[in-house]
Formats: sequence, C-alpha cells, structure tokens
Amino acid sequence: MVNPIKKTITLSDGRVITLETGKLAKQADGAVELRMGNTMLLATVVSAKEAGEGVDFMPLTVEYKEKFSSAGRFPGGFLKREGRASDYEILTARLVDRVLRPLFPDNYHADTFVNVTMYSADGDDMPDALAGLAASAALAVSDIPFNGPISEVRVARIDGEFVINPTYQQLEKADLELMVGATYDNIMMVEGEMNEVSEADLLAALKFAHEAIKEQCKAQMELAEEAGATVKREYCHEVNDEDLRKDVREKCYDKAYAIAKAGCADKHWRQDSFDAICQEYIDSLPEEEKEEKTPLVKRYYHDVEKDAMRRCVLDEGIRLDGRKTTEIRPIWCQTDYLPGPHGSAVFTRGETQSLSTVTLGTKLDEKILDDVLNQGRERFLLHYNFPPFSTGEARPARGVSRREVGHGNLAHRALKRMFPDDFPYVCRIVSDILESNGSSSMATVCAGTLALLDAGVKMKKPVSGIAMGLITDSESSKYAVLSDILGDEDHLGDMDFKVTGTVDGITATQMDIKCDGLSYEILEKALMQAREGRLHILNIINETIPAPREDYKPHVPRIVTMIIPKDLIGAVIGPGGKVIQGIQEASGATVSIDEIDEGGYIEVAAANKDSIDKAMEMINAIVELPEEGKVYTGKVRSILEFGAFVEFMPNRDGLLHISEISWDRLDNMEASGLKEGDTVEVKLLEIDKKTGKYRLSMRALQEKPEGYVERERAPRGDRGPRRDGDRNRGPRRDGDRGPRRDGDRNRGPRHND
Repeated sequence: MVNPIKKTITLSDGRVITLETGKLAKQADGAVELRMGNTMLLATVVSAKEAGEGVDFMPLTVEYKEKFSSAGRFPGGFLKREGRASDYEILTARLVDRVLRPLFPDNYHADTFVNVTMYSADGDDMPDALAGLAASAALAVSDIPFNGPISEVRVARIDGEFVINPTYQQLEKADLELMVGATYDNIMMVEGEMNEVSEADLLAALKFAHEAIKEQCKAQMELAEEAGATVKREYCHEVNDEDLRKDVREKCYDKAYAIAKAGCADKHWRQDSFDAICQEYIDSLPEEEKEEKTPLVKRYYHDVEKDAMRRCVLDEGIRLDGRKTTEIRPIWCQTDYLPGPHGSAVFTRGETQSLSTVTLGTKLDEKILDDVLNQGRERFLLHYNFPPFSTGEARPARGVSRREVGHGNLAHRALKRMFPDDFPYVCRIVSDILESNGSSSMATVCAGTLALLDAGVKMKKPVSGIAMGLITDSESSKYAVLSDILGDEDHLGDMDFKVTGTVDGITATQMDIKCDGLSYEILEKALMQAREGRLHILNIINETIPAPREDYKPHVPRIVTMIIPKDLIGAVIGPGGKVIQGIQEASGATVSIDEIDEGGYIEVAAANKDSIDKAMEMINAIVELPEEGKVYTGKVRSILEFGAFVEFMPNRDGLLHISEISWDRLDNMEASGLKEGDTVEVKLLEIDKKTGKYRLSMRALQEKPEGYVERERAPRGDRGPRRDGDRNRGPRRDGDRGPRRDGDRNRGPRHND
C-alpha cells in the first residue's frame, strides 16, 4: 500500500508547487516528485555507504535531464532518442551542483548521485527554476548527511516589479533575471543577466528571492519530519591523527606564512615554495611511516597553507602576489592580433590570458536550438576553451567540459545585451584561454569586447568583467574583499563573485559563496569595489580601441537586407527553391529568406559588391510591382496564333497581341518575325483589375506612320481569337444569324440556299 506524503508551497501569484514522496522510485535513498501546473520533475539521490579508498573530497555528481515526451515531441536526429546532455541541461545541473556541494559535511566522501528528470512540461513554467528545490527535497527525505535544505528560485524584474519564477512569456519583458540558491539563513549561489542595472537593484533582487526561498526550505523541513528522515546515517570516511595534525601545523605554519607574506607575483615560484615546505616535512618522517602518513600530511598541510594565506590577508593586508585588496593586476591588450579572423584581440591580466576571435557569417551560420522547451535560432554565439597547457598541465584535451560550457555561458550573457539590435551578421566569438591564474571567464568578456570592436561591430557599449574574492574570520568578525582574485584566492577563499558591466550598470553576475553568514553589507561592499575595478579595466579597453572600426575588414562578407511583401515570398523562392537557387548560381551570392511579421526578410551576402548587386537586381526584378505605362525588356516565351506571351518581369508573363506588334497589319505571327527566346522591348498597356492579366505592346514604342488610319474593329470581348475561316470576313452584318443549334454542330459552313 502506497502512503505518499505531500507538502504544498503557494507562490505570491497563487501558483502552487507540490512536493510528494513515497510513491515513485522508492529504492533510491531519497526520491521526490515535484509538480507545478502540468510540469513534473522527479528528483532522486543515491549515496554509497562507504567512501572509496584514498578519496579526500566530495565526489558529487548532479544530472539534469529533460524528456522530449514531456512536451509531446520526438527527439531530433537519426536515432530519435535522447542523447548527450544539451548545454541547457548542463547549465541547469551546474546551478544545482554549486548550491549543494558546499553543504555536505567536509569529512563525507561517499560517491553521491543526484538525478533530476523532467517527465512532464506545460511550456509555461520554467523547469530549471524548480530543479534545485526538487534535488534538495530528495536529500531532505533521505538519510544522507546534508546541511540543508536549500532551494533555488528565478527572480525577474518586470515593469519595475520583482516576480518569483516567471513564466516564459513574462521573462521576455524582464530587464533583470537572476537564479538565486540559498539555505534558510544564507545565500549560496547567484547567476544571471541584466540590462545595466545598479548595484542597489541587484541587492534588492537578492533579498526578494531569499524571502521566497525561506518558505520553500520550511516546506522541506516539514516534509522530512513527516517522512521520518530527520536522523541521518552514521559514517566514517576519514582516519585522522590529531598528534600529526598538530605537529604539521607547529613545524610548517611559520614557513608557509613567510611565503604568503613574500608577495611574489610568480605563481610557479609560490607553488614550488609551498610544495617544498610540505615535502621537507615528509622527508623528515621515518622511512617506515612515510607511506602511511604522507596522505595525511598533505591534507593537514593544505589546511596550514590555507590558514597562513588567510591570516596574512586579514592581519597584514598582504595578498599572495603582494597586491593591496583593491589592486588590479597589470593589464596589456592588443587588437587585430591575427590577420585571418574578422576580428581578434589578446587580453592579458596578470597570469590570465585570453586570445579571442570574432567570425561574422550569414543566416546560414545560425545555431539551431532544439531543446525540449526551447526551439529557435541563435545569432550571437560565444564559445570558451580551456586547454590543459593554460595551467601547465601535461594531459590531453578530451571534448568540451561542463566548466567550459558554464564559463562560456556567463561571458555570453555578459555581452549579448550590448550586442547591436538588427545586426545583419551572425556572430561567433571564440575565447581560447592561453594562460590561467584567476578568472578566465572575465578575461573572456574583456577580450570578447575588444575583438568585437576590432571586427567593426557597433556595440551599444563596451563591457568589462572582474572577479571578487572574500576572506572572513567568524571569530574576530574581520573580513577582506579582494579585487581580481588569483586562482589560489578562489580556492582558499570564501567567495567567488564575478561581475560584468558597462560604465552605466551591471550586465551579468555569478557568485558562489563557501561560508556561512555572509551579510548584505559585505555583498554591497563587494559590488561597489567590483564597480571600481570594472571601470578601471574599461578605461584600458577604451585606450586600446576607443571605438569600433569604421568599416569591416576587407575579407568580411558583405550583407544587404531587405523586406518584401509576404505574398511575394513564394515568387522569390520559386517551385522547389528553383528561383532562389538560380539567383545564387547566377550571382555567386548567398541568399536566404525568412517570414517575419513585417513580411519576407531577405539577406544577401557575398565577398564582393558585384555579386550582391547582381543578386539584388534579380530579386528586385521579382518583387517589383508592374506599372501601367512602364517600358520593360522581356523574353518571348511562347508563340500562338493570336500573339505571343512575353515574360517582361521574372515570373510575370503578359500577352503581346498580334495587333500590338507593329503598326502594319499582320496576317499571321510568322509575319511578325518573332521567335521563342527573342528579347523584346514592350510597354505595359493595361493590368486587368479583375483577372490581373497584363496587356503588352511593341508598337506603342514605335513611331506611328504618317497618315496612319486605325481600322475600326468591333470589340472582341472575351471570345478569344477568330477561327482561320473567319479571319478575312470582317464584322458580321446585322442579318447574320446567331450561333448554330446543337444539331448543326457537325454540318460544316452554312449555305445561302
């Protein structure tokens, strides 16, 4: 008998989130079904009973998957089944991981797997904002040690008002969008983008989000209590030697402190010096104890090194490389570094370096998005690569890591709102990190800005980015906010807070907090200090390249765009694409067309102006509307007894009646001398308002013979041409009889008997 336990959470706008456990996936350590409207996620968590031998970290894996069947869709591709995780799924999993990971006990080292799967979607509510709540609830109802619960919400500002977990439609109007993860007491993670908002607005959004998260944490606590999951499993994943720990500290701390205080900017010298202290201690151990105690010594020495660095900053105000807390490392940058790309730049800050390139392409280069709930096309792309040699590692690069996807996404969000509207090109930035000791994602933002300006992209405003760190001491209440943090300051510190923006406001942010009790006062100080650093870097960018290039580089393809009426889209494409393919073959240009609200959006691209001009001429000839009285050059398409059909505009044929070929009277079309394929000049005499047919004339362009008398002709109406036997009979006399009777049909011509 299934006895599920349910808890509900009501959002401020009346929408309800339901958490339920005890019905599905009962063999997992914890499983929770989350529903909001017709969106349903299932979160499961399983943790091994024992830690792997020699493991001294938290081996956590978070997976987020969306089933295409959840939205009634088939997966794309040949196999028609879900494959590797999409970028969107990777980014969602990272959002959950970054909040959960710091909250497991430091000495818990068992393999732990969190899986969140979307099984149903309504297309309105955004499931990524619910994944963190579902994952935490699964942990809450399990016996896995965890210092939660947590939850995540999306907060957006729409028409000046903050909204929690907006729908897809609402989010389109937002000028600020943040994902915030927190426990009941502390904010743990922030990531989002905004349209040049102030630091005060960002803080207000964080506070608003945290209040909503508190309610969701309360519901999980109640769910865990009702499920009887308040008692967590016992474990022993570490073997410690307190005497050894104390001895390592006594013999190594002062030496480590001296290295930290030396303030050397050379990363490798510092690391070699720190490593030498540890190795010296290991060498002093008796041979019979070395193998057993070396792993413990390395762990204890890591703590000594961390404490020495932190105390040096808090007590002496000295950072590992000798800088002040607000000081930015030396920066040098150069644009137009590579001759081949459409734009390029090197940005180097201290020991962090990005070589970024820009490629400008046509509509055919757009990225096609085919996620479960997100289909469309992306015209602004940014890819981030972090090869092992950038940190001096001797290992191969194997595919794109989750870290590379996440860092590239942050830089993309930082720049995309400053990308020009209605830009005709598809744009791809590639950032290759050649050297790293500090925030390479922020170096990517700066190098990306420089490369865009070098490519001639008219950005709304340049963007720069900086990573902030934090060192705190809960006992003394001391803290230090660090600008432009080193890799070691990120690893050994309490916060990694990345902020990007223009001179007028913030465009994106990402924050991970590793300590408890971070106040809004500290966050505000960090934001204001980040603004000073950001503006300092922007000044250097503006000195390097004050404005975008006036024109694109010679090898950039030129693009011309136009909008045509919707009813002419088919004429440009032609049956089976025949017309548009013919334009491309004849001109050498690339032509694409899309239907938009205003009509048909045409994009013509080529490496030279002549190809574009020829393609545009051919397109204009198709979309141009015929005008009565205008002269056209056409081609004879067919010859009939009563005249010829002439294609006077692409896909537009008009009738050139035999009587309109010459001022001389022609007895037949052979006398006209016209043949199929001939090029002729014709005047458009009339467009029939009922049928849309065109009447053409050649003789209207010829000089009228002197003394010419127009023969009187009876109107022919719609009867078509006369039969051969009638051609020379002239108009009928009044005495002529009407049409034949049915019985006369086959008797031949009548006689006057």
